[in-house]
Amino acid sequence: MPAPPVGPTAPAGAGPEAAPRPNAVVAVLALAGIVVALMQTLVIPIVPDLPRLLDAPASDTAWAVTATLLAAAVATPVVGRLGDMTGKRRMLLLSLVLLVVGSVVCALSDSLAPMVVGRALQGLSAAVIPLGISIMRDELPAERLAGATALMSASLGVGGALGLPTAALIADNLDWHMLFWTSGAIGAVAAVLVAVLVPESAVRTGGRFDVPGAIGMATGLVCLLLAISKGADWGWASGTTLGLFAAGVVVLLAWGAWELRTPRPLVDLRTTARRQVLFTNLASIAVGFSMFAMSLVLPQLLQLPEATGYGLGRSLLTAGLVMAPSGLVMMVFAPVSASVSRSRGPKTTLMIGSLIVAAGYGLNLLLMSEVWHLVLVSCVIGAGIGFTYGAMPALIMGAVPASETAAANSLNTLMRSIGTSVASAVAGVVLAQLTVDLGGFALPSENAFKVVMVLGAGAALLACALASCLPGHRPAAPVPAPAADGVDGVGTGATAAR
Repeated sequence: MPAPPVGPTAPAGAGPEAAPRPNAVVAVLALAGIVVALMQTLVIPIVPDLPRLLDAPASDTAWAVTATLLAAAVATPVVGRLGDMTGKRRMLLLSLVLLVVGSVVCALSDSLAPMVVGRALQGLSAAVIPLGISIMRDELPAERLAGATALMSASLGVGGALGLPTAALIADNLDWHMLFWTSGAIGAVAAVLVAVLVPESAVRTGGRFDVPGAIGMATGLVCLLLAISKGADWGWASGTTLGLFAAGVVVLLAWGAWELRTPRPLVDLRTTARRQVLFTNLASIAVGFSMFAMSLVLPQLLQLPEATGYGLGRSLLTAGLVMAPSGLVMMVFAPVSASVSRSRGPKTTLMIGSLIVAAGYGLNLLLMSEVWHLVLVSCVIGAGIGFTYGAMPALIMGAVPASETAAANSLNTLMRSIGTSVASAVAGVVLAQLTVDLGGFALPSENAFKVVMVLGAGAALLACALASCLPGHRPAAPVPAPAADGVDGVGTGATAAR
């Protein structure tokens, strides 16, 4: 369906900023997405050294990773809703500012507390990608929307793949604080470019923010994700872990009851329950699992000693360089994903991408003894992720009102994050349980990696099955453009499969 008009025919009240330069908007928003994804992987090379660098036990320094996860889970839906209400560009800028501030706090830290605070502030920037997709829906011509949103969605994987070798190179050759000075500097550049080149959308919902809903969702998500991420350390059957799981379920059930009653909910559960939105979000969890399983398996295979018989004995930098091409492949396949979505519908694109990911893991079961094997596997899986990540925003935007785009895309991004969290927990258990002894050290066995690969392939096939339940593609029909006061208009964009 046609996007909201731009230029001279833009909604009344949009102002002179309503005539964006599409190429500049797409480039700047994609850069912002890559910066946020870089932030999430930047700390990986120094995680083993954090106890020494911060003079704290390893169990405590793990909070430098956990804090980012929890902050992102809370911020993504809340900031997305605020973007719909008060302005997407405004909240995008705030998110980038928080990333810069968090980076500076980490760069100045030499102890655990400020590092955890800084990483939490960085995590609050996680809504940048769904906000960027929503701005694109509001501002770009219909013919540019599918490719642009596919690229923006894929930027999460692109930044993650490019971040590991970049971070390893900095960590190996410079003081570790430079990791965070670098992320702060790039974040500042992205914020300036957004302020100068990206217009503010006139499509807003207004109204009052659902504070009880935000508190309820944040509490429930923190309980669940904390149990998932720390369960291996605390014990899956421990009172703390089980108590957090139980508390999370109870709180989220109460939250759901509140959201169904309140007139302006944080998350419109009735919209979320629509078949297209529901099954896309469920598929997103499975795809998030598959994507992160690759990130856990391949670097470890590359770095394990050759004496194991299956490890390749390479450095972290080499492991990062092996993973980097997958990010470029995701970027290359984003426009291909958009083209398939235009011709066959995003449902087909999501199914194709899921099957490619499953095939990549199948290939990995056969090819894992040479560096080039893992480069090939990561590129195949990256191509599949590029397809799936390109299809998801098209499916979401084809089923929700324009005034709820940021909130709906933020929830979809959250679903992917939940998938990656579950993948981390499940893979951690498998790799810890199936081990071999090498010089007195317990290392993950070859079978452990193969089990994780099978789980990754299974999750991708599950995503394909869920995608098959989506409504079929049909030609878009025009709808009135959303007015500046936030009147709802469903299905804006280049593809609107319902």
